[in-house]
Amino acid sequence: GDICEPDFIKQLFETEKIDIVLHFAAQTHVDLSFWRALEFTYVNVYGTNVLVAAAHEANVEKFVYVSTDEVYGGSTDEEFDESSPKRPTNPYASSKAAAECFVQSYWERYQFPAVITRSSNVYGPHQYPEKVIPKFISLLQQNRKCCIHGSGLQRRNFLYATDVVEAFLTVLKEGKPGEIYNIGTNFEMSIAQLAKELIHLIKKTSSESEMEHWMDYVKDRPTNDLRYPMNSEKMHNLGWRPKVPWKEGIKKTIEWYKENFHNWKNSEKALEPFPVTEPFAQLSGP
Repeated sequence: GDICEPDFIKQLFETEKIDIVLHFAAQTHVDLSFWRALEFTYVNVYGTNVLVAAAHEANVEKFVYVSTDEVYGGSTDEEFDESSPKRPTNPYASSKAAAECFVQSYWERYQFPAVITRSSNVYGPHQYPEKVIPKFISLLQQNRKCCIHGSGLQRRNFLYATDVVEAFLTVLKEGKPGEIYNIGTNFEMSIAQLAKELIHLIKKTSSESEMEHWMDYVKDRPTNDLRYPMNSEKMHNLGWRPKVPWKEGIKKTIEWYKENFHNWKNSEKALEPFPVTEPFAQLSGP
């Protein structure tokens, strides 16, 4: 079903006796959000409003809204904590920040038991190949070059999938209603360095010139934040810390993509340097 269909969502809560909601449903591809901002606003903001309203009516015990570190905007030195202002710089992050406001308003108005999480970039098996790590792995496994936006100096924090699952389970059990929790990791790498790591692991080379051969620098997207450094002490106080080292996580991820790339519909389209877009149908308003 679709979170933007109020009747369907209402019926779901009435028939399934749902008592806890983890809200992951969203349009998430930053590059695509520049070209389809209306769709991102509709799904991420309106869809969240539909879901939180139905969950409130159903009297759920806990509602976890899964947001992103991107709501803070970029920073070169300032470390963001949960009280840092939201300064989103792309349509995706703006839609997630707006949806957060709707969720928070239900806590303020009704003491609705909502919790918000903001996490670093997640990677691991099963991720759709539009995201940077599976995209680069899949390109290299097909003997194609990694397409790097702009300078490639943008740095990202990468968190393995099982670690983020542990974080959500911790929030479900220990997270306090009305609170926000950063789910971050100190492991950080530039996109150019990420490409080199993957080239080294997949193409078995350490030669700088050979690595450059597998890297293709393309035009940057309209805005591309340099870093999202987050302080996750609040999560650490709940007893959570990331456990999976990069070398272990990336090895498992590469192995999985060797066998499973074609599991997705339109997986080839996802490997283009920029999103292949189709016009988004004009919405007939709710």
